[in-house]
Amino acid sequence: MLSINEFLKADLTNVSNLLLKYYKKIGMSDKEFLFYLQLLSYNQMGNPFPDLSVIAETMDIPVDELFKLLQHLIDQGIISIETNTNQQGQKEDSYNLTLVYERLSMYLEQQQKKTQDRQQENQVVNLYRTFETEFGRPLSPIEFETIQSWLTTDHYDIELIQLALREAVLNQAYSLKYIDRILLSWERKNLTSKQQVQVDQKKRLAKIESQSEAEIEEELPHIPLYNWLNPNQK
Repeated sequence: MLSINEFLKADLTNVSNLLLKYYKKIGMSDKEFLFYLQLLSYNQMGNPFPDLSVIAETMDIPVDELFKLLQHLIDQGIISIETNTNQQGQKEDSYNLTLVYERLSMYLEQQQKKTQDRQQENQVVNLYRTFETEFGRPLSPIEFETIQSWLTTDHYDIELIQLALREAVLNQAYSLKYIDRILLSWERKNLTSKQQVQVDQKKRLAKIESQSEAEIEEELPHIPLYNWLNPNQK
């Protein structure tokens, strides 16, 4: 029976866990993946173009079936055969096993985009519901089109629209025209995010408060101080 040390001496094959998790998602069958791992193992041991008959024997499948697996992987763009010239000027073939990661990256990017699209759809649905809740009634078709135009034509951020709605509700102005004017005023100030609007509002509030304090000081009457040491002096 082999010891653990003997197993470890046989070396290890390094493979990304992402590939282990998603190899079927990018179109590889179990046999194709096992074949890929065999090629990867030889590559990491310094043999970039192993004898396929040896791999066929290891996998216990006919050589012609292994060639079919190879051709399918090449057709899918998962691996390729490259020919290079070595230092002695000789032509050498090798398997390019890195193409699989390009395919994997494309798949993961597509999945991420699908997730983002679903999140965007949910945010839009919640936006419509928020309007109906604040207005206390269902939105009309024209109102739906107006909000949709804010999103697709004007490209207003959803949080920005929600903030404009909040401003309108605080002013008891339940009108999309009023909200549109708010959004337009922010656009003219180049305020494109909720954070930028909040910073601008804080600056405006501080300015208003400072102006109010100045006006109060100007309105206070002049009261002369009473001279207790010389009561007759005015």
